[in-house]
Amino acid sequence: MDWNQMWKEQPTVMNMLKQSIEKDRLAHAYIFEGMRGAGKKHTAWLVAQSLFCPWQQEAAPCGSCSECMRIEHGNHPDIIVVEPEGASIKKAQVENLQKELTYKGMETAFKIYIVNDADRMTASAANSLLKFLEEPESPILALLLTENVHFMLDTILSRAQKISFAPPSTDTRTRIYQEQGVSEAAASLLARLPDETARGYNEEGTDWIVQGRALVIQLVEEVHSRPHQMLLTLQEKWLTHFKDREELDIGLDLLLFWYRDLLTVKYGQQDLAYPDQKEVMEKQGQRMPETDIANTLQLILDAKRRLRANVNAQLLMEHLLLRLQEGS
Repeated sequence: MDWNQMWKEQPTVMNMLKQSIEKDRLAHAYIFEGMRGAGKKHTAWLVAQSLFCPWQQEAAPCGSCSECMRIEHGNHPDIIVVEPEGASIKKAQVENLQKELTYKGMETAFKIYIVNDADRMTASAANSLLKFLEEPESPILALLLTENVHFMLDTILSRAQKISFAPPSTDTRTRIYQEQGVSEAAASLLARLPDETARGYNEEGTDWIVQGRALVIQLVEEVHSRPHQMLLTLQEKWLTHFKDREELDIGLDLLLFWYRDLLTVKYGQQDLAYPDQKEVMEKQGQRMPETDIANTLQLILDAKRRLRANVNAQLLMEHLLLRLQEGS
């Protein structure tokens, strides 16, 4: 992703960085925080290109000189990247980073280090980095990237400038999941789930989402066309698939997305969580006024709130389906 593309995705972030680069007022350390897919890594590399590119104009790197190309391919000797080893970033990794940064830059006097998933530093690693953030020994720029800024030490947060990235568009998130091999059906749903919910889905997890998706389609059809069947489906399929409160909350989200799609189709828009069900929704939408759909959405949101209040899951779902059926 080049400078102009990133500007379209994150105009506020890019404008802030552009002004700092042009005025030579970059802080010595930044925390880039935001959801996966927001462009934090792309932006970190673009900042590095901007600082090393001899042909940059208005902070935008040329993208084609030898400096830009080496940075793009991860081959610049004065840029160091730290990634988690296994589940965490360990103290030894930070100590190795500090050692590397004590050496003069191979080609410039300036060095950049990028820490991906900075929230995954162990306590000892974070404390080692803290001392280095306070007293850098040479011209150094630190870029700490995280999806979970609330897991980072307050002392580190206080010594770096935080830049918050806007959430990526649903289309962008869907594309990211598809690039990871997730099916279109699962990707369009995962893209709409909270990041902390969707992050851990491996192949088995996406199969679970796809099965849950099929249950939503079946249950909605029964609510509106075969109400005598819906409580049996709830008992035999829904409650055995969405087993605990956390899973049931996701099931209610999937149900919520269906009725949001109904409104979306009514308004003639295309951004659907269930894109392959558009024709079904058009027919269903013809039978449901907008006010009824809005009431249905409110009923589902109320059910999500009651679920968090430890209401019996089966009774909650039975009550919800009966209310949905009354409004169909």
